[in-house]
Amino acid sequence: MSSLVTLSPQQQELAERARRFVEQELLPYEVQAERAGGRLPQEIVDGIRTAAVKAGLNGGRIAPEHGGQGWSATDYVAVHEQLGRSTNGLWWWIPDAYNVLTAGTPEQIDRYLRPCVAGTAAVSYAVTEEHAGSDPSRIATTARRVVDEHGEGWLISGEKWFVTSGDVATTHVVVAVAEEGPTLFLVPADAPGVETVDDPPFTHSFPHGHPAIRFTDVRVGPAEVLGPLGGADALQQRWFVEERLGIAVHCVAAMGRLLEEATAWAAGREQGGSRILDYQGVSFPLADSAADAAAARLLVYEVAALADSGADPKVVHAKASVAKLFASEAANRCADRVVQVFGGRGYIRTTAAERFWRELRVDRIWEGTSEIQRLVVARALERRGVRAVIA
Repeated sequence: MSSLVTLSPQQQELAERARRFVEQELLPYEVQAERAGGRLPQEIVDGIRTAAVKAGLNGGRIAPEHGGQGWSATDYVAVHEQLGRSTNGLWWWIPDAYNVLTAGTPEQIDRYLRPCVAGTAAVSYAVTEEHAGSDPSRIATTARRVVDEHGEGWLISGEKWFVTSGDVATTHVVVAVAEEGPTLFLVPADAPGVETVDDPPFTHSFPHGHPAIRFTDVRVGPAEVLGPLGGADALQQRWFVEERLGIAVHCVAAMGRLLEEATAWAAGREQGGSRILDYQGVSFPLADSAADAAAARLLVYEVAALADSGADPKVVHAKASVAKLFASEAANRCADRVVQVFGGRGYIRTTAAERFWRELRVDRIWEGTSEIQRLVVARALERRGVRAVIA
């Protein structure tokens, strides 16, 4: 019987290319990255970037005319089902860009999007605030219109938390409330008034940090407005769908690797005269995790297929929340079970199970907590109908 997930020959080749890249360019550096707190020597980073571009993995969803690959949602999922098998966020070194940059003017695309896809620049996304996490209506960062000797522009003031890659970014995409409503602004990281006020350590050991950045009367001109004035919410909706789908497929990938390594270990490890895989206390948790992984994988590919078919974006949004909710919760269960299977070895940071156990925890938090996903899904049940959400 064939799988319900059917990839074209081209997609199969793409997925295999991504798998080889992970095996050859990422997995060998996991332990070194862990021991170094997530940071790798520049020559290794440059090698990963170069290999990613050579393999055609940079700028996946970005259009070819902007330097990307022009992947469909299913292409993206097929690739990231492989990239997510690596720990320590090493796939972050593959040059890429936030999809909101595609809403830029031709000049903005040349100045910001193309360099990100080429790997010569990095852009962060500054959204969350101390009192505005899951509730964007509480965003307090403002963009005040001014006219001065430089002409018309805006003064941006506020403080953003958990700015992923904010420590290495050359430019920040900042959500600020203008007179017209929440708007995206492109703010150079070295602009006067931009200040990193905290760079806290986090549970995972990833390549980049998530600092808190303060903007104090940072002046930007009309050329730094990204998309329409008041258009941040609509642009971010597209971003959230893609990010939530990406998180879900990374969780699927992690479960796949965890199960592969745990099954091989349990089949070869003997205690009390038997393989530990023959004890139900070990085999049953692995079986439960296999069921979780299989279900999550089907959800992820369904969302991708719907997106590619041009389905109602609001239904795709709801189903992406279903996929992120289920996959992130399931992956955390799987990681906990696998750590237990490995016993003391599962608690060593040089073991992939331990790293996934820590790293997967944030997938229930960022880009919308599990509680927020439940709200999205519950509202969709009422507004879109039960069949639209679950069928």
